[in-house]
Amino acid sequence: MTAPAVPPVLGGAPLPAGLLARAHAAAAELARRGAREGGRVALEGTDGLLTRLLGADLLGAAALVVEPRWSARERAAVLDDARPDLVVGTTGTEPGAVTPAGDGRTPFYLPTTSGSSGRPTVLQRSRESWLRSFAALGPVPGPVLIAGPLGSSLFLFGALHALWCGAELRLGRAADARAAAATHLVPAMLADLVATQERAPAETALRTVVCGGAHLGDGLRARFRKAFPEAELVEYYGSAEHSLIAIRRRAGLRPVPGVDLDVRDGTLWVRSPLAADGTLRAGRLEPAGEWTTVGDRVELRDGTLTVHGRGSAVISSGGRLVAAEQVEAVLREVPGVDDVVVAGTPHARLGALVTAVVEGEPALAALRAAARHALEPGTRPRVWLRSKALPRTASGKPARAVIADELAAGILDAEPLR
Repeated sequence: MTAPAVPPVLGGAPLPAGLLARAHAAAAELARRGAREGGRVALEGTDGLLTRLLGADLLGAAALVVEPRWSARERAAVLDDARPDLVVGTTGTEPGAVTPAGDGRTPFYLPTTSGSSGRPTVLQRSRESWLRSFAALGPVPGPVLIAGPLGSSLFLFGALHALWCGAELRLGRAADARAAAATHLVPAMLADLVATQERAPAETALRTVVCGGAHLGDGLRARFRKAFPEAELVEYYGSAEHSLIAIRRRAGLRPVPGVDLDVRDGTLWVRSPLAADGTLRAGRLEPAGEWTTVGDRVELRDGTLTVHGRGSAVISSGGRLVAAEQVEAVLREVPGVDDVVVAGTPHARLGALVTAVVEGEPALAALRAAARHALEPGTRPRVWLRSKALPRTASGKPARAVIADELAAGILDAEPLR
């Protein structure tokens, strides 16, 4: 008896028999409900999310993950733009088998932007863009631990990359990564993992750490090397619109082969075969241009890319432009900092005061010492606030725009750090 076919987005890598059977069962039920090649399926709920997504891929249908944190207005706006053929909460487990449909250009996934503006944008990604992204990152050893929810594009990418590698997939906390061979995480999780190893050193199987989502500071990199001397740190820079743009393995962010970069007045423009096909508006695809930008401020010298952050994350204070993400990278290394966002508090004379909004229980003296050591005077925070819980987007990232707006309105739920 011929084994069921592997979902095309995994590039032929073998799947555990149980997961493969569940994916085909999900595909068969989705087909009975009306899913088809070239169609769209909205997936609600976290139970069996990966199985349902792989089932949709077998049918050649693009999957949209409905974020539980979306407001009713956001959910309605996303569904109006995506116009899915059906919305599915769960699928059954009755055996089934389908023949894979579509090719590399077939739409596979409908990621959404962070939604910090109040209306998430729905993008369309093809199978080929994901397969090229997996290849750009390259193989990692297994088992692979994914330290965040699969509803987030970043962690879903990590999970599918692990399966593309033919590796065992595990879900858990960042601290659990010490028992895995590889892990996908974000900088705040990396800081937690390093701190765990520093507090209680233990033998570890960890050999590869893949980190995306934000800028890392040199201090955290140095602590990582000391805590995990046998492990490689792989950092990547990208966006929902472009997928992977550049990767850092040992020294410096280098553009992904085949991805063309152009810096225009300090802003990065990208031409890439890994990029999204375009944006969905009222069910219709608005194709992306040949060159596109998300407004990141960068420098490109001798093939090395330095990212200063999104234009909206640059603070004008006293005539100086302060890259918020670079300040955050320094402060994130201070013991007791769980996460941090740097934004501007409006000021009549200076334009804005550089303001650090910290989640966690760090000592103010330690934060100021780190800023004095690593930051030039004009880029150091002048206002220090503590938040019990930073406002976050549906994907779990700090909602930078919301924090900036609430600072400006004087309504941010935070207190002075003393």
